[in-house]
Amino acid sequence: MNVLALETATDQGSVALWRDGVLLSRECPAGEQSSLTLLPLVRAMMAEAGLAMADLDGIAFGAGPGAFTGLRVACGVAQGLAVALDRPVLPVVTLEAMADADGSPQVAVYLDARMNEVYCGAYRRVGEVLELQGAITVCPPAEAPLPAAGDWAVCGNGVPAYPALSQRLAAWPLGGQRVPTAAAVARLAAPRLARGEGLDPALAAPLYIRDKVALTVAERLAQGGKA
Repeated sequence: MNVLALETATDQGSVALWRDGVLLSRECPAGEQSSLTLLPLVRAMMAEAGLAMADLDGIAFGAGPGAFTGLRVACGVAQGLAVALDRPVLPVVTLEAMADADGSPQVAVYLDARMNEVYCGAYRRVGEVLELQGAITVCPPAEAPLPAAGDWAVCGNGVPAYPALSQRLAAWPLGGQRVPTAAAVARLAAPRLARGEGLDPALAAPLYIRDKVALTVAERLAQGGKA
């Protein structure tokens, strides 16, 4: 099973290749648009692995939530490649990928959503499966749901980004997983693609959670920003 994974939900984009359980991953160059660097990075990684694009069995991508533009980049590239190769696609929720990479049995994930909000999701590992507890939400840090009672870990760049949230979560250990990675997307996607859970590329879509893209001028001024 050869699976290509793309993750551009945050500024730290990455690509990964799952090859029968062996992972190869690369990060997009810092400070450059992932829309310009993603495909060259994929081609270089595939060449390093000695594989042609036609050797892929499927393409996975981080579906969101995350940055609006970034989600569209990963989804669009995955769709384009999958159509050209006649392969299935597999969307993976970014918060689930972060929880899986953290490795704890119970993980509450807080991803910076900008605009003074965080994406929140809690996952419990049941066997080999991560089960979402409740729903994924987006809210101000002061209103973010806290982990349920029990032995929970927390992860995500939303915790250090907002002191109000960091203080509220001081009782829980903060893991090292800050942003979603293509490697985690690939690990989750490979067994699902092997089970035939891939989608027709036309059905792939980002998971936005939030409809609003940016603050208005009045909202920025109210928060002490500039017009």
